Amino acid sequence: MALKLRVREFFMTQNLPATAANMSKGTALKAWVRALEAIKIMETAPGTTLPGLMDEWSERYGERPALLSETETLTYRDVANRANRIARWGLAQGFGANDVIALLMPNCPDYVAIWLGLTRIGCTVALVNTNLLGDALLHSIRVAGAKFVIVDASLHPALQAIQDRLPAGTKLWLHGEESETELSLYHGAKLSALESPLPTPKQRALLIYTSGTTGAPKAANVTHARIVEWSFWFAGMMGTRPDDRMYNCLPLYHSVGGIVAIGALLVHGGSVLIRKRFSASRFWDEVVEYDCTLFQYIGELCRYLTASPPHPRERAHRLRLACGNGMQGDVWKALQPRFAIPQILEFYAATEGSVSLYNCEGKPGAIGRVPNFLSHRFPVALIRCDPETGTPLRDASGLCQICETDEVGEAIGKISARSEAQERPFDGYTDTGASEKKILRNVFTTGDSWFRTGDLMRIDASGYYYFVDRIGDTFRWKGENVATTEVAAVLRAYPGVVDAVVYGVTIPKHEGRAGMAALTTDERFVLANLRSHLNAQLPSYAQPLFIRCCQNLDMTGTFKLTKGKLLQEGYANAAEPVWFNDREAGAFVTCDRMLVEAIHSGERRL
Repeated sequence: MALKLRVREFFMTQNLPATAANMSKGTALKAWVRALEAIKIMETAPGTTLPGLMDEWSERYGERPALLSETETLTYRDVANRANRIARWGLAQGFGANDVIALLMPNCPDYVAIWLGLTRIGCTVALVNTNLLGDALLHSIRVAGAKFVIVDASLHPALQAIQDRLPAGTKLWLHGEESETELSLYHGAKLSALESPLPTPKQRALLIYTSGTTGAPKAANVTHARIVEWSFWFAGMMGTRPDDRMYNCLPLYHSVGGIVAIGALLVHGGSVLIRKRFSASRFWDEVVEYDCTLFQYIGELCRYLTASPPHPRERAHRLRLACGNGMQGDVWKALQPRFAIPQILEFYAATEGSVSLYNCEGKPGAIGRVPNFLSHRFPVALIRCDPETGTPLRDASGLCQICETDEVGEAIGKISARSEAQERPFDGYTDTGASEKKILRNVFTTGDSWFRTGDLMRIDASGYYYFVDRIGDTFRWKGENVATTEVAAVLRAYPGVVDAVVYGVTIPKHEGRAGMAALTTDERFVLANLRSHLNAQLPSYAQPLFIRCCQNLDMTGTFKLTKGKLLQEGYANAAEPVWFNDREAGAFVTCDRMLVEAIHSGERRL
């Protein structure tokens, strides 16, 4: 049915007057229909993969800019050429199906061309977090099973520091000027099926790391089909077109920055400006100068923008839509009118999960809803769980309990078999044990399976979902998931730390939760040297912002550390002294009442 007829039918069946609120529902319906029509390619051309589309894009869009940075512009023809050269280089190295190559590079256009080229010949590319150091970096390479690492020259020192502990036989390829000379030996012509068969949609393409709810980062399996679905679905949701340009300053090793923001533009001939990192002071100049029409965000970036002083170009842009996740209602209400952004598309999704929600209506604070006519396609439920342990609560018959309206519960998504018409598979992690922990069985009927998000939400009477918190030992800060067990292990390795418990604390006017650690120590403990230890072992976002030294830590009967009282007291009401990780001073300073007030007012930047 034509889109206009669908919208007309919607209004007729709902008997809605043409108010502003109802027009937003019409806009939302158009977005849903565009997305559904876009992913029909998975049915009409079931063998579609992004590497398979690469040469077609080159022919169709040719010299149109595809990927831009402040130092270079790759046209569609350039992207295909570079990807094919990388593919031929990979074949010369003996790479093929099931081989895993770790990619450790900062944001740049070549990043995308490299994983497109390697996945074209059947490899799996592990997108490694560029902030990782030491044991965390070593773990990411090991858990992926990577035998080859492509590392940018700027990040080579981090890899050199652990090189003697890498699995035996691991090879490195330094990306830089020398690699360009080596790649010049290979031509960029389209590969034939005889040279290398195209990958299949169900074949694994990428490993994208996620902290999950407990433990160290896990490598989530991402198939070519999932990449195609993300790319075309968001292309439909945003209504991308050839004259669109996306401003993307999110990490390319994440699914949103590296797949959604890229693929949604490339499939319709648009272009993407790739920035190495976010800068609030340069944001509006770059958006205007590069003529961007779309912006991919996470909530913290938007809060930084609204907290920034007025900029002469903050309303001189052509942005028509901002798409992302984690924007709280107060920021939304401040950002949209101040910067004159016509539409905000907030969504919720997990790299490895089967739960996705979209707020197409523009309701501030909500992470999305599922229209009635699509409830079969997006089976999501909120279930009751124990607030202390996160264990799902079951009724007398042993089945899970659905939450009432506005009751907080864990969000779960149904896992369906690949043979089902509306398949919602869970491809899991490289660690099968970790995969099994994310599956909840016998939920509403005997034998059913659901994916556990580890996220607490509530749903209002209108069907809008709202994010509340995370279950377990992970919290989100600066747009990154932080595993408390990993941070605690680093703290316990410091001389004088007897034990440590790590948790996230909320701070007014900031998204997510900041890290705080409660320690028990002995006479060897020297606070002054702790920052150097943390800097060497953890990325900045994972380092505790607050340190509390306790005489003892509460434990359960099974000797598990408890956090309830610590969470209640936070950093402002603790009985013992609390120190603040002052990055400006380069030291831990006493977190007194004056400092707490400065943090709460926003005077002290975090």
